[in-house]
Amino acid sequence: MERKVESGLRTIFHVDMDAFFASVEQRDHPELRGQAVIVGGDGRRGVVAAASYEARRFGVHSAMPSQKARRLCPAAVFVRPRHDHYRSISRQIFGVFAEYSESVEGLSLDEAFLDVTEQARQGVDMIDLARRLKGQISARTELTASIGIANSKLVAKLASAYDKPDGLTRISAGAVERFLDPQPIRRLPGIGPSTGLRLQEAGILTIGQLRRAPLEWLETILGKQALLFSQRAAGIDERDIRPDRPRRSISQESTFDQDLHDMEAIAGIIHGQAARCAERLLARKLYARTVHLKLRSGGFSTLTRSHTLAGYTRSAERIGQAATQMARAWSQYHSRVSVRLIGVGVSALEARPDPGQLL
Repeated sequence: MERKVESGLRTIFHVDMDAFFASVEQRDHPELRGQAVIVGGDGRRGVVAAASYEARRFGVHSAMPSQKARRLCPAAVFVRPRHDHYRSISRQIFGVFAEYSESVEGLSLDEAFLDVTEQARQGVDMIDLARRLKGQISARTELTASIGIANSKLVAKLASAYDKPDGLTRISAGAVERFLDPQPIRRLPGIGPSTGLRLQEAGILTIGQLRRAPLEWLETILGKQALLFSQRAAGIDERDIRPDRPRRSISQESTFDQDLHDMEAIAGIIHGQAARCAERLLARKLYARTVHLKLRSGGFSTLTRSHTLAGYTRSAERIGQAATQMARAWSQYHSRVSVRLIGVGVSALEARPDPGQLL
């Protein structure tokens, strides 16, 4: 029987390529298939841009210092990133997305939201549609994608990560709480290490416990964010797909289990984050003029700095250089560097700056 969609209910796909950079390298170099592949520099300042699933089994993940990744997975094969190549393949993938929906919101080179509400209302089987979409991506790129299907962006994104790689998970409106409730609270978007720790100390370990907690009590732990996180825990997310949404900023953050004390390792992570910001600028056809740096110490004091460039750019090197200079200037006033969180961002975004202002 064809599934009908209730009036006003949306159907959203979240499509996420599987270990995109690493999978491209394994595709292009068959000798790497089945091996632990790490995309990124392997020097002192190197940072992991992506890791194959074989490497992830050892605890390797993106934004990790390459030296730590090497210790965790000594047999890993390091491959230098080929960002222009990845962008070219991304354009092929987004070309497929455009064939399945007129409303596509790209999040990065390798993931996007698709609004397929109209097809669902016409009685199209969503599982079949998702399988055809995955098949088209595979046929054109020889790569796999995981798709989450739900009635909100939040639940669709969590669903796409549920059965990776090459997964396909649909969460119906009536199954949202059953899907979310058992998951650890850190899976919920916006719950970072410090917020997660406060909730855990209060005895809230799962999304379901967060959903059922009295709002007045949550406010004593989360303050003004209590209502937002309570709604998210219930799967409530009214955000629309916004393919042409104006962006005020783009940023990339990483939090570490242990404090970092080596400035060269910190600089390597900053350059890796700058590369991700540059990729997102390119994917959205934007340029930036202001670079931001965020550093949080082991004592949870936070430093924020910004630098406005002489012109607009989407160069990873320029963004990374500006952020690294701010970090080094900060480190000169500290006898011992201790960093728990690193974030790089860009703002003052323009789609069509004056050509004379491009860097």
